[in-house]
Amino acid sequence: MTIIISLCLLLLVAYLFDLTASRTKIPSVILLLLLGWIVREVTLLFSIDIPDLSSTLPILGTIGLILIVLEGSLELELNKSKLGLIKKSSIGAFLPLIVLAFSLAYLLHYYGGYSFKDSLINAIPFCVISSAIAIPSVRNLSSSQKEFIIYESSLSDIFGVVFFNFIAFNTSFGVETFGYFCLEILIIIAISFVATILLSFLLNKIDHHIKFVPIVLLIILIYEISKIFHLPALIFILVFGLSIGNLDELRHYKWTRQFRLDLLNKEVAKFKELIIEATFLVRALFFLLFGYLIQTSEILNADTFVWAVGIVIILFILRFIQLKISNMPLFPLLFVAPRGLITILLFLSIKPENMIELVNKSLIIQVILLTAIIMMIGLMVTAKQRETILEERRKAKEKAISETEKI
Repeated sequence: MTIIISLCLLLLVAYLFDLTASRTKIPSVILLLLLGWIVREVTLLFSIDIPDLSSTLPILGTIGLILIVLEGSLELELNKSKLGLIKKSSIGAFLPLIVLAFSLAYLLHYYGGYSFKDSLINAIPFCVISSAIAIPSVRNLSSSQKEFIIYESSLSDIFGVVFFNFIAFNTSFGVETFGYFCLEILIIIAISFVATILLSFLLNKIDHHIKFVPIVLLIILIYEISKIFHLPALIFILVFGLSIGNLDELRHYKWTRQFRLDLLNKEVAKFKELIIEATFLVRALFFLLFGYLIQTSEILNADTFVWAVGIVIILFILRFIQLKISNMPLFPLLFVAPRGLITILLFLSIKPENMIELVNKSLIIQVILLTAIIMMIGLMVTAKQRETILEERRKAKEKAISETEKI
């Protein structure tokens, strides 16, 4: 009973963090990690016995990843006017990830003396932008900037997971390996389109009062089965979300008439609301649990802090170059490059034989906190500057109106 009450209270506090995030500009992930850590310290202080929850973290993380990418893809619009933005965000998600991964791998290999493959596997988790943190943090930005972040962070999640699995699950890298990888991409795309049609049909035809939960369970099931065969399963999530989120773009195809798109659009709107709520719940639980599992010594580890600062400096330099090349506004987009859920998940996915001593929980936590704090400060500063500019424009307009009235 005590655990249920505590959990309800913690989730209500997490909801307050989410409500106030747009005003305080403090990323809810920082507050959730802090809250989880406080709970741990309280349980230790009062000798409260809590079962080992570490095995729950990867499960919550996987479900959270699916829901976050699905939520992000449902938000995106696909039409000709968005092609330029999609191109920029795709390049922004892919190139910095590859360059940063190989740069960090070289540093780990050169200074740490580890094998280059192990160094690369351990470097990739630091190269993925966290959509779980980035998307909720940019609600107050302009629509184009918000869409850029949604595309970029969602694609960064997908590219990062696919790249990590490609490096981690292959022992050799030749023409045959790359050919097989391309075949896997084609297979998952084919599966994605077939599964999307079937799931859309079910979404439209199920008349039972419980209809969305089976759809979500089927999505998770397809994702997990695809992972068993080492297929890039996140591509399925992205294709499904983009397809049902952009049904209006399919109206000119005759075969879509049997889906009754007007009715299906209403069901998709309800489904989207469910996904948003479920995403909040799982994301909050994940970061609360991760915060609970953090030890104070891991945050204050001086041995890894220099590496953490170095990694953050390199990733923001690359982001600066990427935004310049893409001709996107530097502020506030420069600061929106947080690391989070995917970084933790990929770190937990590293096999024991591939782990290196330098890349540990302390380094992961420090990089996540540093990028989140930089994003918080950057968004606060740019928000104040934007408010100042708007206020000056308002005063100038009022002055011009008053002078006109005098004349």
